Amino acid sequence: MNSNADPLDNLDDAQAAAAFRRLVRHLRHRHDAQNIELMGLAGFCRNCLADWIRDAGYPGDKEAAREVIHGMSGAEWKATRQTPATPEQLARMDASIAKNAQE
Repeated sequence: MNSNADPLDNLDDAQAAAAFRRLVRHLRHRHDAQNIELMGLAGFCRNCLADWIRDAGYPGDKEAAREVIHGMSGAEWKATRQTPATPEQLARMDASIAKNAQE
């Protein structure tokens, strides 16, 4: 028995998929949580999720993947949901991304 095994690897794919869909729908609902803020806090955002589904084999291009995650086109998202980033938000994002490189 491998004592270093990650319990996440034992999660059923259907359960993992349901949790992922719930996360995406939650982020669609909470559009007030800006991508730049998510990047600054957690080092990932909606656009990262779109990249990750492409990495997992989604056949669409980057824009199609973002539409899956955002629930609308990227242009519509930017026009209706995205606000300009502040210098402070950009600095937090940069610091957070640096932590990702340490994984």
